[in-house]
Order: sequence, then structure tokens, then C-alpha cells
Amino acid sequence: MVPRFLRPLRLGPSFLAMIFGAGAAGLSVGPSALAQAESPGVKGAQVYCYMRSSGNSHEVSWSAAYSLIKRQSASMFKTSPTHAAVMITEAVVQNPNTFPNCGRYLGDLYSARVVSKGEAPSSEGPTTLPVQPSSQAGQGGMTRSERFGN
Repeated sequence: MVPRFLRPLRLGPSFLAMIFGAGAAGLSVGPSALAQAESPGVKGAQVYCYMRSSGNSHEVSWSAAYSLIKRQSASMFKTSPTHAAVMITEAVVQNPNTFPNCGRYLGDLYSARVVSKGEAPSSEGPTTLPVQPSSQAGQGGMTRSERFGN
């Protein structure tokens, strides 16, 4: 006689349905649909698009959406502004019917972060560093004094 712990485990359909949720019970709910509905990018897109379509400025809408994405991301690291903008863009592009007329606002997610040389970054939201041509192009980028302001 084989000891019980060495016998093969036989799982019935009800146990599998309990473990794997509705998908194992025969419903056609894919994991990507469930993950998509709960992702911080989708929630950020909902906030951003709703606020913009309600007449709010880009800065206010972006600040609210970015704060939500940072708070709800499950990552150990902070979500960068660039990655958050991509998350919002992906959510809108993958679900254009969910976010009608929001495509016209997506350009503001990127153009607002580009700061020309000599212009001070706005204090309304997170921005990236200004784009500056380097005098050492082809030789590794900026010099040490340019990088550290010495």
C-alpha cells in the first residue's frame, strides 16, 4: 500500500473553480481583461481623460492622474513621469471606445515635459531634464563640469 502523501493529487472541477476563479468554471474572462481593468494605467487614463474633457488644464489633470498611478502601482520603485505617460497612452489606445475624444489630449502628456534650453521647468508637475545639445557629441556626451555645474 502506497502512503497517502505519495498518491497523486486529484482535483475536481469545483476545487479548480475555487482556486482559479471564474475562468476555470468555463466563463470566458481572460486574465488580460481582468488585469487591464484594474491596472494603474487604466485608472490614470480615466482620471486624466475625465478631467481634461471636463475643462481642466493639462497640468491639473496630469498631476491628479500621475499621483493616482504612483499610489496604486505595485512596484517597489516609484513610477517615472515618462512611464506613467506611456501607461495612460497605452490604456487610451487599447480602449478607444472607453476613452472617447481623449486621443486629442495625449500629445500634451509628452509636449509638456519637453523644456527648451534656457527655459525654466514648470513647477506644476514632474518634468524631465531640458534637452541640451552637447559640445562633446560623439565623445561620450557632456563633460564632467557640464554634468555637475563645476
